[in-house]
Amino acid sequence: MHVSLEQLTVVLVEPSTTQQKLITRYLEQQGVSSIRYYDSGINALMSITTDQPDLVISAMYLPDMTGTDLLHSIRLEPETQNIIFMLISSETRFQALDPIRQAGAVAILPKPFAEEQLRAALFSTVDMIDPHELQLENFSAEDLKILVVDDSKMARKHIRRVLESMGIENIQEAADGSEAVPMLQKEFYDLVVTDYNMPQMAGDELVSHIRQHSNQSSVPILMVTSEQNDVRLALAQQSGVSALSDKPFEPGNIRALITQLLSDA
Repeated sequence: MHVSLEQLTVVLVEPSTTQQKLITRYLEQQGVSSIRYYDSGINALMSITTDQPDLVISAMYLPDMTGTDLLHSIRLEPETQNIIFMLISSETRFQALDPIRQAGAVAILPKPFAEEQLRAALFSTVDMIDPHELQLENFSAEDLKILVVDDSKMARKHIRRVLESMGIENIQEAADGSEAVPMLQKEFYDLVVTDYNMPQMAGDELVSHIRQHSNQSSVPILMVTSEQNDVRLALAQQSGVSALSDKPFEPGNIRALITQLLSDA
């Protein structure tokens, strides 16, 4: 199945009529024409449950809830948990945006946003609906064993979904570094995907442990994180992380990073 931008169905949750019109114009310029409009979270949720779209685009602040509340409600219901979500907001505070990142948004766009930003997010949406398997020279994707370490259950689900879309079947999970350590002692992995900020043992501590004290010190490690502090990210790189990616991430970028890491390995 090949999905195009013209085939996308979108639910737009935006209380401002002006913003609705502006976002609609940008969507239509990209070829998206199937758009349903709602000015409140409750009305949007009722619609999403009965007629699931490919993508939900929401503002952060709605009359009855926040965009974070809306996304969490979508993620908590089995029938809607895999719907792709995009936030468009002028909100810039880390503490406000981080729950959106952790819950697996395809993109967080600012107000105002550039046409190129929306286009990239829409192509990421298509990539998640119609994914491409990893193309590796030395082994197949289904033979890989990957450990995902993240204290957010929603983030782990999102990462797992992206990995599974690449043809990777053997994925194990840990809630933080301290839970991952005994797993690393028992089993060998082809790749470790870890968050940075976690309780008990943070991502940089886990990376240091793997590099200095484990029996698989050369395993590729991809850090997928919402951390914004450049100094802390530099320390994570110094600890031995193989590659870094932001949350939210583009599936195509993750696919390219994993392909490179496993090819180098």
